[in-house]
Formats: sequence, C-alpha cells, structure tokens
Amino acid sequence: MPLPLPCLMAVTDRALCGGVGALMAAVEAAISGSANVVQLREKDLPPAELLALARRLRDVTRGRGLLVVNGPLEVAAAAGADGVHLPEGAPLVSRSRHGFLVGCSIHSLEAARRAEAEGAGYLVAGPVYETRSHPGVQPAGLALIEEIARSVDVPVLAIGGVTAGRVEEAVRAGASGVAVISAVFAAADPRTAALELRRALDAAWERSPTPRGAS
Repeated sequence: MPLPLPCLMAVTDRALCGGVGALMAAVEAAISGSANVVQLREKDLPPAELLALARRLRDVTRGRGLLVVNGPLEVAAAAGADGVHLPEGAPLVSRSRHGFLVGCSIHSLEAARRAEAEGAGYLVAGPVYETRSHPGVQPAGLALIEEIARSVDVPVLAIGGVTAGRVEEAVRAGASGVAVISAVFAAADPRTAALELRRALDAAWERSPTPRGAS
C-alpha cells in the first residue's frame, strides 16, 4: 500500500490534547481537515491499551485516511491498521509478507539508506526545526531532507517544528510531505490547523517541478 502523496501525517500525542477523549476528537478534526495519514504514537501505553486506542482510531480513519501504528506489529495487525511505523535501527518487517506499509524514523543519511534497503516504504526525517517534542535536541535543518531525498527513492517526510509557513521550503528541499504533532494536536482548532497545512502542502506540491515519490 503506497503512501498517499503529498502526505500530511498527523502524529498523535494525547498529552497535548488533554487525554484520550480529546485526542479522538482531534484526530476526527484532523482527518476532516485533510490529513491523509494518522500515526498513532503513544509510546508509554502498554500493548493492550495501545491496541484499544488503535481500534478506536481505525474506526475514525477507515475509508478516510491511512492509519499506521508506532509500536508492535502485532498491535497494528490486530487493529486492522494500514501499516506500522518503526524507530531508527529497528528491524523492519517484510511488507510483502504482511501486506503492510512500513515506515521508519531516521536522523541521518546512513540510516535512511539502510531503512530503504531493508524495505521501508517511507521515511520520516528530522527534527528539521526546533520542536517541543524533543527539547534540547539540535535540529538537523533542511540540509538533512535535501541529502536524503537525493539519495533514496521512497517518500521522505519532514518532521520537527513544521508549520504551515515552513511547508513550502520543506517540499523545495525534496520532502514528499510533512509529519506534524504540535501543529495539529496543540492547536485550538485542529481542523483549521490541518486545513492550513494541507493548503500550503498542496500549493507547494503543485509548484514543485519534480515532486518526490510522485511516479
């Protein structure tokens, strides 16, 4: 299953929303605002609770957007998710065997090349800018996106401090989309925030002479 392009991936953080109930409403709003992928990323949850939340998000996203689970493959499969998202360095599962979209977070060109060789269908690279989700971490800047996008054939999404005003420069650097946390889930109106990101992303994609991953 390919990643829809250009990709606006909403990466969950229930703490930013104020709990699970508020997160469900925010995901619904983000999907209504044209986010086309939701990454369930709640790393502190034990597998049983993560599965319960994944099943609820599957109901919200079904037929409207892809759902990928940042966590065990067994949880993603049991929830009927479209894919699984793995951290840098984790062994990648076989897409052909499981029929899953497999994504990977990466922070260097070496890691990007390795993840692609092992079968990743997309990469999330960053942090590109300073971000509240990784305080004190030195941002890699757009140079990381440019370097990776030139070297791999799978879509690369920019993450970390991405706002609607920064989307165009990320796409110009070679990104096939963006992954956002605070820009949506810390927003007073997640639907409007997602819509602004989508408009900026679509406009930048149309202006891009050779969009990455568009073939």
